[in-house]
Amino acid sequence: MLDRRAFLLTSAAAGAATALPARAAATDTPSPELAALFDAFFVEGLRQRPEGATQLGLDKGPNADLRARLSDASDAGRAADKAATADQLRRLAMIDRSRLNPADKLNYDVVKYTRDSTAAVQAFDFGGGGYGPSPYVVSQQTGAYQSVPDFLDTKHPVNNAGDADAYLSRLSAFATQLDDQTARLKHDAGLGVSPPDFLLDTTLTQMRALLVPAEQALVVTSITRRAAAKGLGDKYGRDAATIYTDRVLPALQRQADEIAALRRTAKHDAGVWQFRQGAEFYAVALHNTTTTRYSPQEVHDIGLAQAREIGARLDGLLRAQGMTKGTIGERMAALYADPSQLYPNTDAGKAQEIAYCNARLDAIRPKLPTVFSRIPDYRFEVRRVPPATEAGAASAFSQSPPLDGSRPGLVYFNLHDSAEWPKFCLSTTVFHEGLPGHQFEGGLALGNRNLPLIRKAGGFSGYGEGWALYAEQLADEIGMYDDDPLGRLGYLKFQLFRANRCVVDTGIHHLRWSREKAIDYFVAQEGEARGFATREVERYCTNPGQACSYKLGHTVFTGIRAKAKTAMGPTFDLKAFHDAVLGCGRVPLDILQRVGDDWIAGGSRT
Repeated sequence: MLDRRAFLLTSAAAGAATALPARAAATDTPSPELAALFDAFFVEGLRQRPEGATQLGLDKGPNADLRARLSDASDAGRAADKAATADQLRRLAMIDRSRLNPADKLNYDVVKYTRDSTAAVQAFDFGGGGYGPSPYVVSQQTGAYQSVPDFLDTKHPVNNAGDADAYLSRLSAFATQLDDQTARLKHDAGLGVSPPDFLLDTTLTQMRALLVPAEQALVVTSITRRAAAKGLGDKYGRDAATIYTDRVLPALQRQADEIAALRRTAKHDAGVWQFRQGAEFYAVALHNTTTTRYSPQEVHDIGLAQAREIGARLDGLLRAQGMTKGTIGERMAALYADPSQLYPNTDAGKAQEIAYCNARLDAIRPKLPTVFSRIPDYRFEVRRVPPATEAGAASAFSQSPPLDGSRPGLVYFNLHDSAEWPKFCLSTTVFHEGLPGHQFEGGLALGNRNLPLIRKAGGFSGYGEGWALYAEQLADEIGMYDDDPLGRLGYLKFQLFRANRCVVDTGIHHLRWSREKAIDYFVAQEGEARGFATREVERYCTNPGQACSYKLGHTVFTGIRAKAKTAMGPTFDLKAFHDAVLGCGRVPLDILQRVGDDWIAGGSRT
């Protein structure tokens, strides 16, 4: 399952590979020069992002040193990343694309797209990253303070003394990351770029929850527990406590103090339009995450049109359930309040909710071979978002398994308040995040032997979220709601939610909506739980544009399928369609449209 080339490429070998001249390759054979270049880029990426190497299970062999490192968040590290992007674009330009075979041309186009898109984001001298480009290096969803503890606890392995030593090294590096990002907070504030007051409030809440003595800190208790379980004694726990007390806790306090200082003069405006380069940043972020060329106003209008169409379908299903009075939002709000749909807001109730979600994964697995010719060979499971970060975490999200399958793919639900996740809303989200959504698509990409490693490990929000939303539709089509009409209501409700995301995200960042107007829109349009709507809106404030990728991506997938059905008539085969749009791996949406058109042209001629 695992492509071993990554373990054979040392940094020296990668450097040698980049020096290969761009020779004309035969158009019907793979290009060794391009393969060598992609291998070099992949290793460079691992060394830039050691956390990613661990996530993929590639921090071993010649890259074993990466297990003890974290990414460089300093100004020098940011400058090095920017220079690396420019250098990779220069080396790509040395390849004669016209002489590549079709598969290599596709790979070339996808990799170049990522570098061009990254360069466009790096042109701005502020911000960080989360679900996509973010104007804020630290917020409720960005920053080492909230990502590193979970990473160390759930992704960093502790199987032997070497792993435990590497953990301590990363724990020390955590303090450095925190201080580097605190310095960046001050830098960005000097440019007039700081989170609005409500984001700073949530950030402070989460950060202060981490300001605890060593014996209560996750980064200490995790290594203490796991080292003891492997028979390594209590030394590592003691050493972690010392590092935490002497380095990490003071760095956390310094960052909390800086956030508190920013809060005292913070504005309440929600959108990036308020910043000097705000409109330009939003255009770049929208393109980066959706991989389309739509303008903000076009995206807004698409969302409004699709919301009207989905709303009409939802209205019909609600009437079929005898719910005829009030707006769609009012009727959905009543369903949200139905006690039969709510789990107790207790740890026991939340455990029942997670168990139900895992049962839904089990229920759909036997049906997948009816519509797919390939099934990923990985394990998947649903877990609860850690309580320490659930106040600012997304409502649900997915994390891929490593290449070697040593850890399952994970689907997380934010159960901060069980009332925000009534039973009728759970299934479609499991199908979106798990099977046949993100985990299915991601598992196929990781196991695709025809893709270079650089493409297996990469991704695009427009493609990934578009597929996951299509997967929700497919789950309905294969009968997952035949005995669950309320679950089908949940499915359509979330389709409406994704259309409204296009309206709200562009409303905030392009049309200058307030946070409160955006929250009220969700509540009024679809009966959204206010706490759920609040976290979603604040997520869009932190990661502009990303929320639009879902419906735009879904539109491309369904558009290709509809076009194929028309062109192929009775010869259309759903499994073949899925092979075509999944077999190419993760691609930008405009490239996916090209892939789909080529497949249709070939199929309609047979």
